[in-house]
Amino acid sequence: MNPSAASTRHVALVISDVDGTLLDDKKQLTTGAPGAVQRLHAAEIRFTIASARPPRMVRKLIETLDVREPFACFNGAVIVGPDEKIREEYPMASADAQFVADWIRQRGFDLWVWTNNDWLSTSPAGAHVAHHQSEMGRSPTPLTGQKISQLDVLKLVGVSDDYDALAAAEKELAAMEKKTISATRSSPYYLDVTAAEANKGSVVLSISRLLGIPTYEIVTIGDMSTDVLMFKKSGTSIAMGNALDDVKAQATFVTKTNEENGFAYAMDHFVINLPA
Repeated sequence: MNPSAASTRHVALVISDVDGTLLDDKKQLTTGAPGAVQRLHAAEIRFTIASARPPRMVRKLIETLDVREPFACFNGAVIVGPDEKIREEYPMASADAQFVADWIRQRGFDLWVWTNNDWLSTSPAGAHVAHHQSEMGRSPTPLTGQKISQLDVLKLVGVSDDYDALAAAEKELAAMEKKTISATRSSPYYLDVTAAEANKGSVVLSISRLLGIPTYEIVTIGDMSTDVLMFKKSGTSIAMGNALDDVKAQATFVTKTNEENGFAYAMDHFVINLPA
């Protein structure tokens, strides 16, 4: 999008990614984020989040940032109201969930399965479990059997610290052109797979509809390929300075990194005080 065209638009709502955007590399809320959200509210600009995380892992963030609008978890598989009641839900089809789970295992990645009530893992002591465990206040349920089609799956995750292998897997799934699933990396080590309706582009459309705000008045901000989907549906998009190069290439603006309070910088320079 042409930045000069974007700058003439009225902004009514900001939808932000969480990890790598609102959070720093240590998974802590960046120091400038709460003040920036307060300045958005003062400017009568609404604010919400679209996260790959489950609702339980964003509760504290919602409270700290005073989020007053519906927000998205599991990349949009669940839209939750500020009262914590589920507004919309998009589980995976059983056959799709089983196919993808088997596919993830065949590639040697750890498999996480998220439902509304449970978190299951093929490697309960594996990579990146500890952080989620501390945030969730519980360990994952060991996933020992092969069959998951009986579960109401909201999101599957392939977990690996082999970033290149995970990036290749993302491309491989895309090449299959399965129209009923969405597969994008929410971080270099997470490949998230949901129902096709559960992606961050759909989040923009859902929240636009729920709040009665046209998409061209929505600003989105993020750092990963999963966020590009919401860039494409919003009037203005902002990539973090720590974003992948191909993510930056598809954004209207690029801000500073998450270690440099890039979210706050973006709100002040590209949203509240739009560039001339």
